[in-house]
Amino acid sequence: MSTPLEILKAKFGYNQFRPGQQEVMEHLLRGNSAAAVFPTGSGKSLCYQIPSLLLPGLTLVVSPLIALMKDQIDQLHKRGIAAERLDSTLNAEQVAGVMNSVRGGSLKMLYVAPERFNNERFREAMQRVSVSLFAVDEAHCISEWGHNFRPDYLKLARYARQFRAERLLALTATATPQVLDDICRGFEIQPQCAVRTGFYRPNLSLLATPITKGERDAALLDRLRTRQAGPTIVYVTLQRTAEQVANMLARAGFAARPYHAGLEDEERSSVQDWFLASDRAVVVATIAFGMGIDKSNIRYIDHYNLPKSLESYSQEIGRSGRDGLPATCEMHVCPDDLNVLENFIYGDTPSLESVQSLMRDIFRREDEFDVSLYDLSFQHDIRQIVLKTLLTYLELDGLIEEGTPYYSKYQFKLLTSLSNILSRFEGDRKQFLETLFRTASKGKTWSVVDLESATKQTNSPRERIVRALDYLAEQKLLELKAEGVRNRFKILQRPPDAAELAGK
Repeated sequence: MSTPLEILKAKFGYNQFRPGQQEVMEHLLRGNSAAAVFPTGSGKSLCYQIPSLLLPGLTLVVSPLIALMKDQIDQLHKRGIAAERLDSTLNAEQVAGVMNSVRGGSLKMLYVAPERFNNERFREAMQRVSVSLFAVDEAHCISEWGHNFRPDYLKLARYARQFRAERLLALTATATPQVLDDICRGFEIQPQCAVRTGFYRPNLSLLATPITKGERDAALLDRLRTRQAGPTIVYVTLQRTAEQVANMLARAGFAARPYHAGLEDEERSSVQDWFLASDRAVVVATIAFGMGIDKSNIRYIDHYNLPKSLESYSQEIGRSGRDGLPATCEMHVCPDDLNVLENFIYGDTPSLESVQSLMRDIFRREDEFDVSLYDLSFQHDIRQIVLKTLLTYLELDGLIEEGTPYYSKYQFKLLTSLSNILSRFEGDRKQFLETLFRTASKGKTWSVVDLESATKQTNSPRERIVRALDYLAEQKLLELKAEGVRNRFKILQRPPDAAELAGK
């Protein structure tokens, strides 16, 4: 197989390309970087999956969506394509196995989250790998004008250069002209290599219904009762609204569950799996839901609250009707929602005094330091997403460098007796574990290990403590949870006046 069309037929079972796909692949195979702005469900992933089989080195795929990574890896394995992922659900042994495959050259595609690049060992390893294609999914996240801006995306172009990637592909379902300009400028893509297809999808019916705040619940219930049952997403703005509306629908007899960033990881995964398996489930969700859901038969999208932007609206309704059958998308237009949306905008804008305070704090610290971004955000009254953006700009300007984050505390729950665990070890290892368990603060069910205290009392590096706890968890001797993320930074250059820097 020597052409994209031959691979499309043999590996993916399609006889022809969708609009835009072949044009993007031709840019890449000629050695150019490219951008693809295609609507949801139009086959963006094929734009890098097929070239990966024609290019000699590794295709590195950056995606913020763990659920989507897992789904795509499973599909690629079924087609006999060597692809793996690195994400937070893998243990140390699994990560080591994937990296051995990368170094050995047996992988064609590796999927990673943007946060993976904060890991120094990963960056060092990738610099010794031949990267033929660096593909960035959800590329609108690079732009502060976009609807889902993520500061980590700003650094991706620099990492692509560090890894000497031969070409880069930026993909997104929604991008205004301003956002597309940001994408092309940030990833050094020539305008003629940016391919945009139309967003019109004839199977979607778009409705807008003026409504008052007091009428919304009754209107939503009426829609669910009168139309044919089908998988449904009800989008809301706030987490508490997701809980309230889901409970209201459940009391009315509908299979409804909430989904938002405030849920535990296990609960969010459970909701996703439940939704994927059902033909009548209703998920009441904030915008955190749907991005990684590859479900073709979503029949209804209801905007209980106004979407945050036109881009958000386009992305959210794009989840429906991906099987080509009719789907209905209704937006309840309530003027009361404008106040909440305006508060989001103003809440993201810190005062000059807050930024000056942050700059002075950062550059008063030692050359190498670690800090909790949560604490830093609270101390200077700057929202975490804004704080992370400011720190990213300091890094892009060469003033600081971010290292690998780490957890300051581990919680564990014994699954067997402590004496049984200790009986498995002898000598120094047994003594080390005895001391480690003595340092733990014991609760009713969970005990907490403070790593800073434990390193002193065991006279061991934190890496040994973490490895030991991970090993005991792998052996099903205890259940382990990490908490208290600390971010490492190194000061590379101190500005003459930190407060003055805040005004730039």
